[in-house]
Amino acid sequence: MQTSTLPEPWLRNTHNELDSIRRGVLHALDLCGEDTTLWCKSVRDDQLLERPAGLAPIVFHLRHIPRSLDRLLTYAEGRQLSPAQLDALNGELDTSGLHHRSIPDVFDEFRSGLRRAADRIRAISPDRFHEFVVIGKKQLPATVGGILVHCADHTQRHTGQIITTVQVLQFTQPDRE
Repeated sequence: MQTSTLPEPWLRNTHNELDSIRRGVLHALDLCGEDTTLWCKSVRDDQLLERPAGLAPIVFHLRHIPRSLDRLLTYAEGRQLSPAQLDALNGELDTSGLHHRSIPDVFDEFRSGLRRAADRIRAISPDRFHEFVVIGKKQLPATVGGILVHCADHTQRHTGQIITTVQVLQFTQPDRE
């Protein structure tokens, strides 16, 4: 089992300049970045593309987390998705063009996407938390605060899937060099 010597981000007295909602979301993003770094450090590039037991590959989650945050925050900002965001969504599971040289780019997109999302979350005023916005083609109703909470739980769900997939790989491929 991989462990960190630090307490979880929410126990470190950070982001105190923010209200509890945005602070909690930022703690979830911090934990995602730390857990992903910790658990993926021993994973080989080829394993990032594997689908053990039919699970989504780790690289999917590394792309999906920042891209879904971008989409959710676009809605929270009262906008609809751009064609580029829709194209990125449609290509998240496709690993056919990825190879060893492009894996660092995936991690760069992951880290920079978390940073951009954190900046956007900080910019959302708590006065807007109860504001209704619409999501997607179906124009489903949501509140800005609800979207922020979903950013946290959705990010943590996919972080957990990364950890589980790493564990499955470690169990099914021990010490494979």
